Amino acid sequence: MNKIAFMTLGCKVNQADTASMQELFRQAGYTVCDFTEEADVYVVNTCVVTNTGQQKSRQMIRRAVRKENDALIVVTGCYPQTAAEEVKAIDGVDLIIGTQDRAKIVTLVEAALDRKQAMKRASEVSDSEADRIKAEADSNEPVIVQKQFVQLRTSAVDDEVRPWEQGVQFEEMSGGNEADKTRAYLKIQEGCNQYCSYCIIPYARGPIRSRSLQSIKEEVQRLTKTGYREIVLIGIHLGCYGKEMKDGTTLYDAVRAALSVPDLQRLRLGSLESVEVEPRLLDLMAEDKRLCPHLHLPLQSGCDKVLKDMHRPYDTKRFATLLEQIRKEVPGVAITTDVIVGFPGETENDFSATCHFVKQCGFAKMHIFPYSKRKGTPAAARQDQIPEAVKKYRAEKLAELDKEMQQAYFSQNVGTNHAVLVEQPIITDKKATGCVEGLTENYIRVEFKGEPDLCGKMIDVKITEALIDKCKGIIL
Repeated sequence: MNKIAFMTLGCKVNQADTASMQELFRQAGYTVCDFTEEADVYVVNTCVVTNTGQQKSRQMIRRAVRKENDALIVVTGCYPQTAAEEVKAIDGVDLIIGTQDRAKIVTLVEAALDRKQAMKRASEVSDSEADRIKAEADSNEPVIVQKQFVQLRTSAVDDEVRPWEQGVQFEEMSGGNEADKTRAYLKIQEGCNQYCSYCIIPYARGPIRSRSLQSIKEEVQRLTKTGYREIVLIGIHLGCYGKEMKDGTTLYDAVRAALSVPDLQRLRLGSLESVEVEPRLLDLMAEDKRLCPHLHLPLQSGCDKVLKDMHRPYDTKRFATLLEQIRKEVPGVAITTDVIVGFPGETENDFSATCHFVKQCGFAKMHIFPYSKRKGTPAAARQDQIPEAVKKYRAEKLAELDKEMQQAYFSQNVGTNHAVLVEQPIITDKKATGCVEGLTENYIRVEFKGEPDLCGKMIDVKITEALIDKCKGIIL
C-alpha cells in the first residue's frame, strides 16, 4: 500500500482542497501520513497570495525533495497555476498540477509513478547494453543512447497545468478533514471575477463557478452523518455563489440548502463581500440559530482613495451603512475583517483615515496584511511602492487597534451564555491543565474546566472573564 503525505499552505479553500484530495487517495487504497514521515508521494498544495506564501511554498517543495527517498514530488495549487515554468525549474519536482483537475489527481499521480518507476528500471541498463542499442540504431536517424535518454527523461517534469477557459465547471469533490471531526470546511464556490488591482487570485483560481444546490445538501448530509458538528461554507468569492447560473440563485439559496438538513447543528459562513450580504440572508441568520451570527467582511482599507485604487466595490460610507444594517438585523453579530497596509501610494493621511475608520467599525477581529507585490497585477506596476519598514510600522499600529477592539468585543460578552463547540484540551508544558477550549457561535474562543472527552461536543457555557486573545467561562 502506497503512503502519501500532504503539506498545505494558505487559505481555508486550500485546506478544503487538500482534505478532498486526501479522501480521493484513501478511497484508492493509499495511507495518508504526516509530511514528516517517509512516504511514496509528497504533495505540496501551494499559495501565492503573498510573497511570504510563495516563499514558504518553495521551502516546502525543497524540504520534500531533500528527503532523498526517491518519492514522487507533486506540486499543486496556485503557484504552478500562475508560474508553471518557475516551479518546473525547481530540481526534484516530478509532477505539477494547477488549480484544475484535482478530481483526477489519483490518476495523474499513478501515471507519474509508473513513468518514474519505468525510467528507474531503464536507467539500470548496463553500459554494454547501451553500447548495443547505439550500434543497432539506424545511422541515418538521430541516435539517443538509452542511458542518455533515461537521464533526460527522469529530469523532466510532468506538466498537467491547463490555462483557464470560460465555462469551466465546479469540481464537486467531498469535504471534511479526517483528522478533525469538529468542523468541516465545505467549498461551494470557486474563482473570482473581481480583479482587485493588488490580487493574483483571479489568475490563479479562474472564473467563478458554483457547487450545485443538490450537491451542497448531499455533502452536508454526509458530513453530519460522519459526525461533524459545524460546517463552514467557503469559496474564493463566496458572495458570488450562483451568479454564473443566471437563474437568480444566490448564496441565500446555498445556505437554505445546507440548513435543510435537520441533523446539522451549526453552519458558519466564510469570507464574503459586504455588498453581497442580502437582507434575506440576515433574516435567516436572525431566525435560524444554527446559522452562526458571524460575518467576515474584508474591508482592505478605510480610505476611499485607496479603495478606489484597489478596485474595491464600495466606499467607506457604503461599508459603514452596511455594518449598521447588519447589526440592526442581527444584534450581537461578530464582524471580522481583513485590512491591507502599505498599498502603493498610501500616504500617512490615508493610513490615519484607515485607523480612524476601523475604530469606528468596531470589528471583533482584524487580520492585517502588509501589501505584497504580486507580479502581473496592476498594483505591482506602480512606481509609488511603500518601503517595507513603513509597511511594518503601519501593520504594528493597526495591530494595537485590533487588540483594543477585540478586548472591547470580549468585554461586551462577559456574563452572556453561549454554545461552545469544544475543539481541544489545553496543554501547558506538555501537561494537561484540566481545561478545554472551543469557539462560540459568535466567534469567541472560550476556555473552561472540562475533560478531553468533551471534544467534539456542543457545551453551554457562560463567559466570565475576558483574557488577551480569548475568554474564560464556566459550564452551565
